[in-house]
Amino acid sequence: MVKTKARALLAAFLFITAFVAAQTSVNRNIKIPNLYAGIEVGSKGVKMSLIEFTRSAETGNSFAIVKDTSINTDFISFTPATFDATLNGLTALFNAALTKYNIPTKRVFTVVSSGVKQQAEKEKKTESISKLISAFQTKINEPGRLVDVVDVMDEAKLSHQGIVPLARRYNTFLIDIGSGNTKGGFFPYGNDSYFYLFQLNWGTKSTANAADKLCGDDKSLQNYSKQLLRVAANAEAADITYAVNTSGSYPVSDHIAFSGGIAWATATLLYPELSNNPIIPVTYEDVERFTKRVSDNFSSLSEAYLVGKLGNGKWNKKQISDEVKRVHSVFDQKSLMAGSALLLRIMRQFKSVNEAKQFYLIKNGQVGWVSAYVTEATD
Repeated sequence: MVKTKARALLAAFLFITAFVAAQTSVNRNIKIPNLYAGIEVGSKGVKMSLIEFTRSAETGNSFAIVKDTSINTDFISFTPATFDATLNGLTALFNAALTKYNIPTKRVFTVVSSGVKQQAEKEKKTESISKLISAFQTKINEPGRLVDVVDVMDEAKLSHQGIVPLARRYNTFLIDIGSGNTKGGFFPYGNDSYFYLFQLNWGTKSTANAADKLCGDDKSLQNYSKQLLRVAANAEAADITYAVNTSGSYPVSDHIAFSGGIAWATATLLYPELSNNPIIPVTYEDVERFTKRVSDNFSSLSEAYLVGKLGNGKWNKKQISDEVKRVHSVFDQKSLMAGSALLLRIMRQFKSVNEAKQFYLIKNGQVGWVSAYVTEATD
């Protein structure tokens, strides 16, 4: 038992060391020569990530996260109001990249996420995406501006290649829990020739929406919690169990890494003192306790409570406070409940098959596709 735990701790240390070498956060003047921007229209809104990119043939490419910005616009409601909000947000972030951060237009990448694509196809609203792209090109006066509408396979593979360091690429199963869907996978043959896709039509927002719909006229937290339990149980029984069992990752993937907004939020609120760490190792039991805390003792996750519990150690309390506040500005209690419930159900299926799997929460996963785009563009 002791040897098994020691091996697990060593594996976690090696994974984190490799990851930190590939990804860091910086706080400095943003006028950096090799700065790139990625702007994504997602289910919840528009996000921009600024990264500093460094190439290395020996250790793999690395990137430093310089700044993240998001504007909640709820594009997948597909209403005139959310269309306009998304167009304005997309344009504002694009212009900020060019004028505020002095990034050349060729270093700004723009995409529409697979979650938006899937939801638009489901609701027969794909013309809304085409209209958005056309209106954006007109607004910025770049008729030839490429705005990729990525499918789930491309997004999952790009995220894996961009997030997971080269040293851990072939023994890591990456799962990105987005707003509208969950996607990920792994490279089963020890090279980039084939990527096994893992996908679920469940994300943080779609799970929350399904629970809210079942609530009917009773919008109380108690009823929402009850309906969320039903939704999560149904998702696990109908989709998650099958997806995990047929993935074939068990003999290959030593590490199960989660990215996406809920991974960042969970890691930040669970361990606020580790605000500088881009990756946090967790157990199933850690996340299980967190989900209960979100629903039953939400005030214990407030900025005031978490910062107050830090004591007088050598903490950067302002930085920690700002990051916790940022989580709460993106996720309310119900969305945290939905996202953590989905995360827990996925973790449970991996845990039930193989207890030895190591779980990790990646905070800066949203920049993965950007670094993959940059790598391709600079090859």
